[in-house]
Amino acid sequence: MNYKAVFLDIDGTLVSFKTHQVPQTAVDAIRRIRRQGVKVFIATGRPLPFVDNLGELEYDGIMTVNGASIHTGDGTIIRHDPILYGDLRRLIDYYHTNPFPVAFATDETTFITGSSPEALHILQLLNIRAPQQLPIETCLNMDVMQMVAFFTPEQEPQLMADVFKGCTAQRWHPYFADVIRSGNNKARGIDTIIHHYGIPLDQTIAFGDGGNDMQMLRHAGLGIAMGNARDEVKTAAKYVTTSVDDDGIALALDKFIP
Repeated sequence: MNYKAVFLDIDGTLVSFKTHQVPQTAVDAIRRIRRQGVKVFIATGRPLPFVDNLGELEYDGIMTVNGASIHTGDGTIIRHDPILYGDLRRLIDYYHTNPFPVAFATDETTFITGSSPEALHILQLLNIRAPQQLPIETCLNMDVMQMVAFFTPEQEPQLMADVFKGCTAQRWHPYFADVIRSGNNKARGIDTIIHHYGIPLDQTIAFGDGGNDMQMLRHAGLGIAMGNARDEVKTAAKYVTTSVDDDGIALALDKFIP
C-alpha cells in the first residue's frame, strides 16, 4: 500500500511516560517519510495549550481534544466544536453540591476548579504545569473544547446521563475522563483531515496506545498499536509494534513506509 498520511497519538505513543520526550528515532523516521511526501498529523486527547512536549518534531497538522479541534500546519481551523452551554450550566449546578476537580480547556488557555491527589498525579504523569485555579463559573465565558473531569468509572454513567447530556467521555486512566462534545472522536477527526487534503482512507496509518485511540485504530487503513498498549487496544489494531521506549514508531514506519 502506498500510504499518504500518518496519524500519531502523543502520550504513550509519540512521547514516553518515562522520559517525557519523543525518541530521536521517531523524530528521524517522521522527517524521512515527510520528505517522501507523506503527511504527518498529531492526533491527541490533549487540548492545544497542553501540547508542549513534541520538541523539534515536524508535522503537517494537529487534531486535539480527540478530534473536536483540528488545525492545519499553517493554522487554518478545519474543525471547532465546543461543549454546549447547557452542559456547562448543569455541571455548575451539580458541582456546588458534589464538587470534584475539573480542568477546562479552550484552544488558548486552561484553568482548574480545584485539586486532589489524583489530579496532581496526572499532571506529574503528563509533565504538565498545574493550571491556574478559578471559579467554575469562569467556563461560561469561554469556548470550552474539553473538560478533564476527575470522577471515577463508577460515577461516570450517572454523570453522563444527568449532567453531561450533550457530551461523551473518553477515558485512558481510571482517575479521570476527557469530556468533549458528542460526535467527536479521533476516527471522525481522521475523516475531517483526509477530506480537507483529498487523501483516501485506505492510504492512512494510525498509531495509538490508549482507549481513546481504539476507534482511530479500527478506522484507519492500517491501525498500529504500541507495544506498551493495553491488550484491548492491541485487539483494535491490525499490527502491534514495540513500545514507545523501544523505537516502536520508527520500526513500524520503516516496515510499512520503507
